[in-house]
Amino acid sequence: MGTGFVISTAAQASGWTWAQTTALIVPVIALVGVYVTYSLNQRALRRERRSKTFAEALTAVEEYLEMPYRIRRRPSPPDIRRELTDEASSLLARMAFHHAWLQIEASKVAEPYAALVAAARSEAGVHMSEA
Repeated sequence: MGTGFVISTAAQASGWTWAQTTALIVPVIALVGVYVTYSLNQRALRRERRSKTFAEALTAVEEYLEMPYRIRRRPSPPDIRRELTDEASSLLARMAFHHAWLQIEASKVAEPYAALVAAARSEAGVHMSEA
């Protein structure tokens, strides 16, 4: 019992109490919690954005690979041929955009994506010419 009295007497002598210490620590802990939560949310948003962009990049390659089938099934009007050519050109531009984005944001994935695009272009290009 004597030590409790000494501690409280020392705290009162300096002008700083345990209540003041607690009042200081609680907001600091709350701010740290807010910062950690914000950081984790931002990280999750970045991962989600990155995953969505990866999916869009793969979708562009898949759509390009489907072009030979679309060319074979095209209706006879000549305007359709121009539309399909424009669409193929647009897909090539999208794949180039995604490759550039991957070089900036995810350099480890850029080279495998470039190899995938090259394989898709060589494979689909032959079939588009035949169609």
